[in-house]
Amino acid sequence: MTYTITDRTIALAGIFQATQLVQNIANTGNADEQDVETCILSIFRTDIDKPVDVFDGTEKLHMGLRKLIEQLGGRDTNDTNDANDTNTQSSQNKDLHVTKYAAGVMVLEKRLKRDADMLAKIADGIEHARKQMEHFSLLHDNVIANLADTYAQTISHLKPRIMVQGEHIYISNPNNANRIRTLLLAAIRATVLWRQCGGTRWQLLFQRRTIVDEARRLLKEPLITE
Repeated sequence: MTYTITDRTIALAGIFQATQLVQNIANTGNADEQDVETCILSIFRTDIDKPVDVFDGTEKLHMGLRKLIEQLGGRDTNDTNDANDTNTQSSQNKDLHVTKYAAGVMVLEKRLKRDADMLAKIADGIEHARKQMEHFSLLHDNVIANLADTYAQTISHLKPRIMVQGEHIYISNPNNANRIRTLLLAAIRATVLWRQCGGTRWQLLFQRRTIVDEARRLLKEPLITE
């Protein structure tokens, strides 16, 4: 299968959406349910290789696309400031925690793919959660807890561990902790997609403008899966 800059940008948006939701929960205890659902549903779509199909188009990835633009230094599609103001605003919009989490899952994914036993355990955990979904909803506490436990028993043991920072009152809440771990698993899933599409860290350095421009285009002209 041939992949394009569009595929890689969609996968990257999936990473940034999941990591931004982690940040939101850690600091406020809240996250948009539709955005969360989009990320978690992607975990179960392990037999789909096309990012646009994994996320049911790009309409549900607007949060991730906007965060991608902010984090990679681009200007938001609604920004009407001049070039000098844009550079200042882009710097202010960047969230170092989200950058750290995104970079962290990229490192962990590379290590994970070399561990066949751990990959098998993750696949088993996802399959167990899939069966739970037949009796509960996607965002039911039992489903989220199972996915979170899958992360805790596998990826959480890889180094360097992702240390989520936020307000203690929210992070210490068991349900929030489960949602955070599950979203980190979703970020790993999106990173797998990104790699499959030919994504590399060098592209983030040398094709940044191209990626940002494609994210802007997708926000204006969302792709819908059939």
